[in-house]
Amino acid sequence: MSLEPQGISATLRGRIGGFEISTDFDAPGRGVTALFGPSGCGKTTVLRCIAGLERLPQARVTIRGEVWQDGAKYLPPHCRDVGYVFQEASLFTHLRVKGNLAFGQKRALRAGATEAIRLDEVVELLGLGRLLDRSVAKLSGGERQRVAIGRALLSQPRLLLMDEPLAALDRFSKEDILPYIETLRDSLSVPVLYVSHDIAEVERLADHLILMRDGRAVASGALDKLQADPRLPIARLPDAGVTLRARVVGHDPDYCLSRVDVPGGTLIVPGNLGPDGTSHRVRIAASDVSLTRDPPLASTILNVLASRIITMESQDSYLVVVVVALGEDGSGARVLARISRRSWDTLGLEPGQKIYTQIKGMALVTREPPDDGARPPG
Repeated sequence: MSLEPQGISATLRGRIGGFEISTDFDAPGRGVTALFGPSGCGKTTVLRCIAGLERLPQARVTIRGEVWQDGAKYLPPHCRDVGYVFQEASLFTHLRVKGNLAFGQKRALRAGATEAIRLDEVVELLGLGRLLDRSVAKLSGGERQRVAIGRALLSQPRLLLMDEPLAALDRFSKEDILPYIETLRDSLSVPVLYVSHDIAEVERLADHLILMRDGRAVASGALDKLQADPRLPIARLPDAGVTLRARVVGHDPDYCLSRVDVPGGTLIVPGNLGPDGTSHRVRIAASDVSLTRDPPLASTILNVLASRIITMESQDSYLVVVVVALGEDGSGARVLARISRRSWDTLGLEPGQKIYTQIKGMALVTREPPDDGARPPG
């Protein structure tokens, strides 16, 4: 069953060439769901099956209550309301930017689609105003991808598929385009399936995560829940960590610090992060978390939160990964701590035990709009 009546559900079984796929997953009907995993694990194949570009005999795909495939019942690609953004922006070189955007819009309207997403809205969201009369041959890589995203949105899709849209860009171009994708995520109700093997992109953009390996979805769920599961490969990455939503609750102008609330406690972070109520994502790396049985009397570490140990998993012969839940009763957010096996044994740590979590540092991932429980229509 899908996560919600208007969600996304896929069951894919079969072989495409020499690649076998056996995948089941559900995803929300809004926000960004990232398909994450190593190259060759089947992420792009899943997108192509959902778009109808690959056909499997054993498949069921439903999008926001509409059945696109159920065994022999099969909706062809041109009848699926999909916007597809590829790694390389395939723009029409004989048309200027405005012509490329208008192509997607006109095609959708000819097919009888309702104009839920307008040209002027897309131009504003993607910062395309000054580019409208420019030849696409004179665009940078990041600008080309913004136009490709705009064209896909103006096709009035029920679902936007993005297949590693930043893979061909350099680091600076990626940083230029990421804020625009964040704006789309926060401003439109069109759900996005986003393929990536870059965990930094996933942590910045995704609300929901599907972990892929060898043609299978090995786990699916909210981003922070999967990040904090020590049984999953994502928790064993060298840069493993958990991304939490945080809300500004105060400032210390004398030391240029901000206080932000996360589930289970309040953190002190550098900088002025905006007025009270401003929402952010903060990333806490497992390597930046240490544990102590007693509250420290004096420490250079500003963030020490009462917590409860949830579980422990061995990572190798030397290290263990500990999951702690913030808050006196352990009802808050879960974070990871990567410590030595010797420390675990020496301190006599065990699941259920009250502990103090020391967070040596954290990264500000991105700013988010206030979470009012709703998104604008679109």
